[in-house]
Amino acid sequence: MAYKDFFAGKRVTLMGLGLLGRGVGDAEFLAPLCKEILITDRKSEQELAPSLARLKKFSNIRYALGGHKEEDFTGTDMIIKAAGVPLDSPYVAVARAAGVPVYMSTALAAKFAAEAGATVAGVTGTRGKSTVSHLIHHSLNQAGKRAHLGGNVRGVSTLAMLPDIKSGDILVLELDSWQLQGFGDLKISPHVAVFTNLLSDHLNYYKSSPDAYFWDKANIFLNQKTGDRLVVGAQALSRIQKAVSPVAPVVPPPLPHDWRIKLIGEHNKENAALAALALRILGLRDEEVRRGLESFEPIEGRLQFVREVRGIQIYNDNNATTPDATAAALRAFAGKKIVLITGGSDKALPLEELVREIEKSAATVVLLPGAGTDKLKANLKAYTEAAGMQEAVERAFAAGGEVLLMSPAFASFGLFRNEYDRNDQFMDAVKNL
Repeated sequence: MAYKDFFAGKRVTLMGLGLLGRGVGDAEFLAPLCKEILITDRKSEQELAPSLARLKKFSNIRYALGGHKEEDFTGTDMIIKAAGVPLDSPYVAVARAAGVPVYMSTALAAKFAAEAGATVAGVTGTRGKSTVSHLIHHSLNQAGKRAHLGGNVRGVSTLAMLPDIKSGDILVLELDSWQLQGFGDLKISPHVAVFTNLLSDHLNYYKSSPDAYFWDKANIFLNQKTGDRLVVGAQALSRIQKAVSPVAPVVPPPLPHDWRIKLIGEHNKENAALAALALRILGLRDEEVRRGLESFEPIEGRLQFVREVRGIQIYNDNNATTPDATAAALRAFAGKKIVLITGGSDKALPLEELVREIEKSAATVVLLPGAGTDKLKANLKAYTEAAGMQEAVERAFAAGGEVLLMSPAFASFGLFRNEYDRNDQFMDAVKNL
């Protein structure tokens, strides 16, 4: 396999280990292939303890924790940069100035999978990319195709999938804007690209530049070749047309009226239509597409029905990390008495639409603490506050209503270790009701 030759005998600096499992999976995959790995992370040994425990068995891994050092980015054969590390990082600049190549793991996985004869299908967009990528993967599997799901998936190293990927397989990738930076560096794009929509997000990272955010996402199609396909949501069409994509973008038709999907909300009908067109491009017949979409259950944290307690239906929309996403979730339950748990860390996004939808749709609002919450509070007429997730769930449940919806609208930083910690705390609190 080409990837073995690529990494054989190399000294690799892995920039960012984290606690989400992807960095650890990359390290476990690389250690037997490489001469040496240096893992550097701003977090301390204590903070990274769960991840470090998985790597104890490898004698060729060294660590530089609690911060980065310039020498770790020059005396090495390559850097593999974690998603979310800024492109203007001074350490990335030092590596490039020294002629050390900087890669990203998901982009490398896509490159080697394509070279092995697999078809790469990538999905991006501000909202819906998780649902669409999971819909595609589920439907392919239901139809008996050999399909793999990677990219921005909890706990999954896409690099570590390479030994299982064969010619003729399909690699489905959920791709955020950061991961797509790596595709731009390698000048590659998926064979089948899906661009769901383009809304405001991550303006804290992109220094309030929506254009910079778009161009990172645009790497999903900028290097497509003749014969590749580009599926786009109607909302993003004009922006993509202005970018002059090498492959003509196609907007899917709506789903047939008699198809019955289990996903809630108009936005999810659009997601299903995007997935349906991508699946047809990937070779599925209409009856296979329908069977796949209709059998698909909502994934964790995306308008996921958790349980009903005393007549209150409880939904987990943890991955709604923008005001737009939470507004869409509220619209999905129009006409119901909604108790909303929301709030978190500021992402410098406009709040007007969310405020309008809350005032229109939410009977009760319970706020989690955070800088974003402070901005939201200034625009709300009525709300109650909670110090943490357990208290928020208890207060929301006590308020009654028909639907208890946890849809945060903001990032998780500060109160939670990460968005998965917020998800898990909510699920635990709901189980304890």
